[in-house]
Amino acid sequence: MAIGILSSALSGLAAFQRSLDVTSNNIANVNTEGYSRQRVELQTSPEQFIGHGYLGSGVNATNVKRSYDEFINTQMRSSATAFHDVDSFYQLSSRIDNLLADQATGLSSAMKSFFNSVNDVANDPTSLPARQVMLAEGDAVAKHFNTMTARFDDIRQQVNSNLQTSVQEVNSFAKSIADLNKQITDSIGKTSGQQLPNALMDQRDLLLAKMAEKLDIAVVPQADGSFSVFAGQGQPLVLGNTAFGMSLQGSPSDPSRMLLMLSGQDITPTLSGGEIYGNLRFRDQVLDPAQNQMGLLATGLAIEFNKIHQGGYDLNGSTGADFFNLGSATKLPVISKAQDGNLVVTVDFVLPVDAANLGASYRIDVTGGSLYTLTNLSDNSVHTDLSDADLAAFGFALNFSGTGSVNVGDSFQVSPFFKAAGSLKLDPAIGNPRQIAVAGVPDLPGDNANALALARLESLNMMLGGKNSLTQVYGQLVADVGSKTRTAGVSRSAQEVLFNQATAARENLAGVNLDEEAANLIKFQNSYQAAARAVSVASTLFDTLIGIVR
Repeated sequence: MAIGILSSALSGLAAFQRSLDVTSNNIANVNTEGYSRQRVELQTSPEQFIGHGYLGSGVNATNVKRSYDEFINTQMRSSATAFHDVDSFYQLSSRIDNLLADQATGLSSAMKSFFNSVNDVANDPTSLPARQVMLAEGDAVAKHFNTMTARFDDIRQQVNSNLQTSVQEVNSFAKSIADLNKQITDSIGKTSGQQLPNALMDQRDLLLAKMAEKLDIAVVPQADGSFSVFAGQGQPLVLGNTAFGMSLQGSPSDPSRMLLMLSGQDITPTLSGGEIYGNLRFRDQVLDPAQNQMGLLATGLAIEFNKIHQGGYDLNGSTGADFFNLGSATKLPVISKAQDGNLVVTVDFVLPVDAANLGASYRIDVTGGSLYTLTNLSDNSVHTDLSDADLAAFGFALNFSGTGSVNVGDSFQVSPFFKAAGSLKLDPAIGNPRQIAVAGVPDLPGDNANALALARLESLNMMLGGKNSLTQVYGQLVADVGSKTRTAGVSRSAQEVLFNQATAARENLAGVNLDEEAANLIKFQNSYQAAARAVSVASTLFDTLIGIVR
């Protein structure tokens, strides 16, 4: 009898000691990121048949398990991916929104000041001070365009820097996950799958959660305990103990446009969430369109102002020269969807003669031979059967090089005015205020007919099919960016709630609750003390038996 009591009591001491160890470890890791609460699984020892029944023989601590639910972890990763996508998109979009809408940094006040100076010249066409102010305001508005473009370029550089940092982090996560896969499978193999390395698995889950913040991933558990990780539409990032590194590569037609490469394949179009996708989405949906629209505005201002200015006469009786200069940009952004991968497509700026039918960007479809269909992406107007020469009217020329060939069905998206706002300046031909062509006829100093025509450009519908003025084009840009930013803000708030809910669900399941652990401490302490008391009783019984024998 004493032997049975002692055996059961000793097994209880061992089991409750292990339970106290695990509870103490839970408390110590209450603030450890990614830690999952652990518990000891207890199982009754095999019963013994003693002739008139089965008698229990104590308890065994069979395993130490962590609180874990793959569904909740998957939900948390998915929520993290969605939230960090809209969060990065919103943060970057807000910078563009603030830049465009602010009175100090936006174009509205600079444009207004410039046309006010034109009106002042129209009111007093012989005033050299008024003409000098017009030159200064013209230079100021051109430099304001330049500054806005420089800010856009800074933000573009920030996007590329964000992408580079995120790619490096994902590669680091992938390598660490691959290493953990090996350690986990080795550890599971040592126990024939009976016990799991909880700490290693927590570390892997934490890395997966951090990776999910960067891009959308699919996690597939394997039979040996390892996890395979896939990006986008099934491109492998981790297979067993092998990690595949991502990289950034500039587009062949636009080195500043970063593409996400994995195992030699461009996976940029396959992404659908995460911080990386948020940056790419911002670049494609906000930054590029804003810079294209700004370039269109600068081009429209320069073309139409120059056209009227050239039709007037200055104080010297000479015809007006160009007032603004747009330069001659080359290697402009183009997104090529050519069937022949060896075809290199570049785009050069060509100064249009009219601004009415210009768009911020175009899609060019090859329809046969050297014929194209052009779709103006600003108003979706379509122009068919265009030749290479016809494209000049829309502000660009296509250049094909490399060993590839152009095929029917090839498509190119071009942005001919991408650099226009950055290159806009006063034309060198305008050297002094006397050269401003204010008069409608020569040798009539008091004539202000041409100045009035220049002033009317501020509100004249001459852009986007002749339906919008310069101020309306800029207003559309501000409204479009503002709308996208507000929508992103609403989406961010909604996704934040979902992310917090998923995080809370994980914490409720796996997080350490100090009140609960304190209660467990008392419970296991009392159990340990009771088992120790049973040992004491068994010792007393032994002493009694030994005394009888003596």
